[in-house]
Amino acid sequence: MKKSRKSFIKAMIFRTVVVSTVFVYGIILSNSYEQKVNVVNNTNGVKSIQAVHMINKYDNRKQELKVMHVNTMAEAAEYGSSMPISFTGQMTAYRPNCKGCTGRVSCPPRQDVTNGNIWYNDQVYGSVRILAADPNIPCGTIVKITNVSFSSDEIIGIVLDRGGAIKGNIMDFLVSETDDMDVVGRQHNVNYEVVRWGW
Repeated sequence: MKKSRKSFIKAMIFRTVVVSTVFVYGIILSNSYEQKVNVVNNTNGVKSIQAVHMINKYDNRKQELKVMHVNTMAEAAEYGSSMPISFTGQMTAYRPNCKGCTGRVSCPPRQDVTNGNIWYNDQVYGSVRILAADPNIPCGTIVKITNVSFSSDEIIGIVLDRGGAIKGNIMDFLVSETDDMDVVGRQHNVNYEVVRWGW
């Protein structure tokens, strides 16, 4: 009986060591990935609409990282997830009630953009304009926009929508139902700089 008790104690000690080792290894492994959580709210501040997304490792808000200029959306997809990119393209405008539009953006959290709700409240960048972009630019991507005729200031936008005609180096700028879309028109040689790659 003493022998079986000793065997039992040895087996329990061995199991405890194995479980502890696996547990410690799991903690080390889970901490080796840099993750950032972005909690999003709708623009009127209601916190009941929340989505948590994994955001890429770079955030070039302070312009500390070298920006790579790309010419195609294939290059954007290839390099954009690992470094800030920029490209030159066109800009058009669209309304929430356009033909084929539902009044909600196509990316989570599928914000209702009717009644002038054309801004998105990002936890890091604050109130930013909503953009539709080529599928190679993922949802949640933050873009700095310059060289447009309707604003002398840079515009910070977030990709939260798609569009059937939005392919390649073109982005669609969301305006309210009452805004004059001719103010935006079709802009050429617009500078787009990705400062945060999306989810």
